[in-house]
Amino acid sequence: MKISRSVLDEHSKLTTVEEILAIHIKPGWKKGTRITFPEKGNQEPGVTPRDLIFIVDEKPHAVFKRDGNDLVIHKRISLLDALTGKTIKLATLDGRDLRIPIKDYAS
Repeated sequence: MKISRSVLDEHSKLTTVEEILAIHIKPGWKKGTRITFPEKGNQEPGVTPRDLIFIVDEKPHAVFKRDGNDLVIHKRISLLDALTGKTIKLATLDGRDLRIPIKDYAS
């Protein structure tokens, strides 16, 4: 994340600097998770810089929906495929292709 902030130079004058902060989002983080960068806020004479806080938000995905810690997908299949079996291909978020067998569990 590229940020701009005011800092004091060696002559105690405010100048604007740009920094790049690395935010490593971990799997499972939910909406509202806070990432804090201590004392990365604007500087003022005689005052300790405030913390810079980022709050994680979620974007809806075209295929997957979140249910707690799980990702859910709804896939419509025919009754014939449900009864006789079928293999469904599913592309995961990390780019892998899964083959999920649908079997007749009634027998």
